[in-house]
Amino acid sequence: MMKFKLDKKTRKLITSLQQLSLILCTFLSFSCINNKDKKNTNQVFRYNEHKNIGSLDPAFAKDNADIWAVNQLFNGLVQMDKELNVKPSIAKEWYISQDALTYTFTLRDDVFFHKHKLFGKDSTRTVTALDFEYSFNRLIDKKIASSGRWVLNKVDHFTAVNDSTFTIKLKQPFPAFLGLLTMKYCSVVPKEIVTHYGSDFRVNPIGTGPFKFKRWEENIKLVFRKHNNYFEKDDNGKNLPYLEAVAITFLPDKQSEFLQFIQGNLDFLNSLDASYQDDILTSKGELREKYNSQINMIRGPYLNTEYLAFFMDSKTPEMQSKLVRQAVNYGFDRKKMMTYLRNGIGIPANGGFIPRGLPGYNATIGYKYNPEKSKALINQFKKETGINSPEITITTTSNYLNFCEYIQRELQKTGLIVNVEVIPASTLKSAKANGKLDLFRASWVADYPDAQNYLSLFHSDNFAPNGPNYTHFENNDFNILYTKSFTENITKTREKLYKKMDSLVMQQAPIVPLYYDEVVRFTRHNVKDLDINPINMLELKRVSKK
Repeated sequence: MMKFKLDKKTRKLITSLQQLSLILCTFLSFSCINNKDKKNTNQVFRYNEHKNIGSLDPAFAKDNADIWAVNQLFNGLVQMDKELNVKPSIAKEWYISQDALTYTFTLRDDVFFHKHKLFGKDSTRTVTALDFEYSFNRLIDKKIASSGRWVLNKVDHFTAVNDSTFTIKLKQPFPAFLGLLTMKYCSVVPKEIVTHYGSDFRVNPIGTGPFKFKRWEENIKLVFRKHNNYFEKDDNGKNLPYLEAVAITFLPDKQSEFLQFIQGNLDFLNSLDASYQDDILTSKGELREKYNSQINMIRGPYLNTEYLAFFMDSKTPEMQSKLVRQAVNYGFDRKKMMTYLRNGIGIPANGGFIPRGLPGYNATIGYKYNPEKSKALINQFKKETGINSPEITITTTSNYLNFCEYIQRELQKTGLIVNVEVIPASTLKSAKANGKLDLFRASWVADYPDAQNYLSLFHSDNFAPNGPNYTHFENNDFNILYTKSFTENITKTREKLYKKMDSLVMQQAPIVPLYYDEVVRFTRHNVKDLDINPINMLELKRVSKK
């Protein structure tokens, strides 16, 4: 038998073809169902994930792909609407004590877990406060090692008072606490099922959500079916969800995903990749006319700030100099960058670190394009230090190389030498946490919808690698205001504190905000009521297909 050695490009092509054939098999399987029951399968919502989902256990719902899937299967005490208001979920109401330390939740009595034989005779049961006590204890259990353990760091204790009453006592007031509870980490899980499966609960999830787990072939397809005993109803009293099923595929190539969407094999596209963005969008960020008859486009603010970060403890004179850091901020046109590199999707970040859409955002505290000012600052640095050829290196991943090369070209007009280094995402993540990079590209997506989440990146107690302060920014006035914000319960007053803190950060310029991201979703015309929200959560319980 002859053996052939394939080059890397050929092996990659074969892998992509294998992946595509698996995806087509998935679509064909649903086509077969269509012939049997056309009405039901018209209500199958199909979307693609580029990476495999790691776990369907809410205690490990860290990445967006996992969060989206878990959101269909599980509920918590409270949930967030598309305007970022905290609303009832399994808790129908709650009371906060005058000292803002004790939260008392009253639970609904009509919330049922998905069916499983371990529940006994009825194959299901209602959720009680003891289920939340178990779920929260599991979340903070060091043996479980949940990535969401930090969510309960400010909690002193919690207890099930009776079947319908659950209380949480905080160590100190924390106005954003209800927002934290909307995270999928805080979902309720049934003890008997989790105990039975152990770590395999990740592939055998039982929750209370609008959909129930049906089938998962990792890296191929994942299927959820309608939970017929779901507790929420629409405004007309009709049971949710409307869809019969959700089918998730795992095609890794974004160009192939786009083609599947255009051909009608996917109902939803949530990414804008360089491989097809010019084909689908104009330079102004509008849908091209040729797609108007088959595709809807919706866009809105996304709580994600893309930025460059300086490591303030670097020994490099350029990194230590506020003159250089401010020169970089002034030295390139963000609006032009967004027009040509993102087809107008995203908001040029001329404000602070807090993104547009959150209380505390201030459009006036940042840096606007001023090349002459940038040149003057670089010349001042040269004069004061005697360094006639100042030099910086921006470290990035390949996905953002075009942005960094654009900034490189613009900044070199100011007299600053700029290098761009491309490294793998995993290497960049480790290096920035351990202070090994002078200047790097990063992004911060809100863990919970409060500006405090963004400002935590600049408190001196949060120095990386033990916290998210990757720049090692330190400012005593900032620290005082940050601590004060935890005890301020008046929203408008807290908002003023946030603006002051963000202004202090921008004055010292440890970061270079690039843009505030936008959620961009494309759907087929027959998909109805798929909304967008600033945390980019995928909500399917009110979606239908016509």
